[in-house]
Amino acid sequence: MTTESGAPAHHWETSWAPLAVVAGTFFLFPLTFIAYFVYDSLFLTAIFAGIGTPLLIAGIAKWVNEGLAYKNIVEGAAVPGMSIFIFSEALVFLALFVGYWMIHLKADTWPPEGTPAIGSAVPILMTLVLVVSSFTMQRGEAKLEAGDRGGFVNSLIVTMVLGALFLGLSLYEYNHLLGLGFGTSANAFSSAFYTLTGFHAAHVLVGLGIFAAMLIPALGGRTNKTFVRCAALYWHFVVVVSFFVVPQVYFW
Repeated sequence: MTTESGAPAHHWETSWAPLAVVAGTFFLFPLTFIAYFVYDSLFLTAIFAGIGTPLLIAGIAKWVNEGLAYKNIVEGAAVPGMSIFIFSEALVFLALFVGYWMIHLKADTWPPEGTPAIGSAVPILMTLVLVVSSFTMQRGEAKLEAGDRGGFVNSLIVTMVLGALFLGLSLYEYNHLLGLGFGTSANAFSSAFYTLTGFHAAHVLVGLGIFAAMLIPALGGRTNKTFVRCAALYWHFVVVVSFFVVPQVYFW
């Protein structure tokens, strides 16, 4: 809707997507983790994950669909807006890093006694997987700009496979460490380890959700270059964060 002068008219936009994303995130992450790691209840874990997962997926899918279908009132605001969001996320990670530094630097020995040996091969492989996925996402953007929708879809699928591989390696490592008795409450290092790596993995999961919701309409011929650019910026940020998480958690 526009005014007589041709300028966009003010109007209210309503959507249930943000509420679904927030509610899904709340059920899927804090409540599910608390149920499993604090109360050791598989029943509650299944309930919270069963509620949170569809809510989060539905919210992301709705949000992506709106981003593809609606024309922005203010053109050119999306990419700077995503940059501001990424900066706010960087501050959250910085707060977690500062907490980790304080615990580490005040400890007499690090890691604390009882911490099992954590190999470096898996985290290095995980980092390499994310780095490659950053290049495949960049290639997908270039294909879309060139009008090659099929090439974009193929690159997006490869990026999603690499992201899923990263999460699979994370679960493999978690399962191995939990089997050694290295749970979230084992010592101060374990709490920091699962917080930092888990928070990073959660961002990868959200990125995959965005890509999945973006892939479905792309298969039907619907894409939005601005939206793809914003999703790519988010993914590149997640990749960069791994260069801060891995050295500090595994090698310092």
